[in-house]
Amino acid sequence: MAERFKIQGGETLKGEVSIGGAKNAVLKLLAATILVKGKTKIYNVPHLTDVDIMLNVLSDLGAKYIYDKQEKSVMVDASDITSITAKYELVSKMRASFIILGALMSRCKEAIVALPGGCAIGERRVDFHIKGLEALGAKIKIENGYVHAKASKLVGADIYLDIPSVGATENLMLAAVLAEGSTRIQNAAQEPEIVDLANFLNTIGADIIGAGTSEILINGVKAENLHSAEYTTIPDRIEAGTFMAAVVATKGKAIIKNVFPAHLTFFNDKLIKMGASIKLVEPTTIEVSCKNRLQAINFVTQPYPGFPTDLQAIAMTLLTTSNGVGIITESLYENRFMQVPDLRRMGADIHQDRNHAIVKGVKHLTGATVAASDLRAGAALVIAGLMANGETIVEKLHHIDRGYEEFEHKLTKLGAKIYRYNDAEEVKIAHEIRGSV
Repeated sequence: MAERFKIQGGETLKGEVSIGGAKNAVLKLLAATILVKGKTKIYNVPHLTDVDIMLNVLSDLGAKYIYDKQEKSVMVDASDITSITAKYELVSKMRASFIILGALMSRCKEAIVALPGGCAIGERRVDFHIKGLEALGAKIKIENGYVHAKASKLVGADIYLDIPSVGATENLMLAAVLAEGSTRIQNAAQEPEIVDLANFLNTIGADIIGAGTSEILINGVKAENLHSAEYTTIPDRIEAGTFMAAVVATKGKAIIKNVFPAHLTFFNDKLIKMGASIKLVEPTTIEVSCKNRLQAINFVTQPYPGFPTDLQAIAMTLLTTSNGVGIITESLYENRFMQVPDLRRMGADIHQDRNHAIVKGVKHLTGATVAASDLRAGAALVIAGLMANGETIVEKLHHIDRGYEEFEHKLTKLGAKIYRYNDAEEVKIAHEIRGSV
C-alpha cells in the first residue's frame, strides 16, 4: 500500500536528535559475517529496508540470524552455509548486496550472484569487481544475469583500481581475507565505511593494514584463524549530514548526537561557508544552528574525503533559497539530478546542463506534491517540504525507508510537522469528510 509524507512547512527545527548506525557500513559487515563459521554480533544496526534485504540474503545462503530491534543488534550464525547462490529476487533490490560475491568466494571459493540493482542514479558497473577477483585467481563468467565465479584457491595479487570504487574495494578486501599470500589494493576507496569493514574483519581475525588510505594491504590468513566477535557499527555520516541540513534549512538550532565529525569535514566546511554555525560539544556531539539566509556557494562531488555525492541532492535543496547563484558539479553519477524536476515544481530556479546544475536562490519554496526518485533525492524533497510555504506531499517513501530509520519520528521530535499516511487512511478521511457534509 502506497505511503506518503504530509509536511506542513515553515517550522523551525530545534531540540536534539541521535544518529543511527551507518547503512553503508552495516550492510557490508553483515555480508562479512559469513566468513566466520560461528556466531557474530553487530551493534548499532538501524532498522531499514536495506538491512532486511541483506538479512534475507544471508538467510537464503543458510545463515541464521536474530535481529533485536530494541537493542539494535543482529546476531548472525554462519556455521552452515548451504547455498552459494544470491538470487536475483533479493540482489536486484539493493546494489550493496553484490558485496556477498567477495564473501562467498572467500569462504566457499565459489559463488553465483545476480547482477545488482538499487537506486537508478546512474551506471555503476561491476568491471572492477570482476577484474580484481580474476587477478586473485577466480574464473568468472556472466550468464543469464548472474555472475558465476569459481576458484580452486585464491592467491594474493597486486590490484590497481582505475577509479576508487567503494564496492570493488570492499568486495576485494573480503575475497582476499583467506587468499594465500598478500593482496595489495592500490587506488582503493578511502571512505569511513571501508575503514569500518577493515576494523570488523581484523576483529574477527583478519590481517588488514592501510584502510582509509589509497593503498590497502590484506595479508591472507587461514580459515581457522577467523573467530566469533562482537562489533559496533560507526554512525551514519549521511544521516548526520541530512539532519544538519534540515536544521540549517529551517534556520533552527539542534544538538546532534552519535556523530563522528571527522567523517563530515568537507560537508561541515561548506555549511559554515554558507553561514551555518557548527560547534563541537563533545567528541561525538555537535550543535548546529543558522540564523540568517544562507549564502550560495559551489559544490563538486568527489570520492571521500571530498564532498559526498550522497549529500549532493540535499546541498542543492539548501541552495534553492540561498542568496546568490550556486553551481553543483556531479562528478560521480550521471543521473543524480533526479530531484531537479520536483524542486522546480516547488518554485526552485535550477538550470541543468549535463553534470552541472546552476541554482539561483529564490525567496521561498512553495508546497507541492512530489515523489522520491531515489533514496537521497527523497530526503532532499523532505527538507524542501520543511522549508516551503504551505503543504508538501512526498510520495514513494519506499526509497527513503531504504536509508533513514524512523525519519519522520526524528524530525517530529525536532518540531517538524510531518506525518506518514497511506491510501487506506486517505480514503477513510475522504469518507469522513463526505459523511459530515
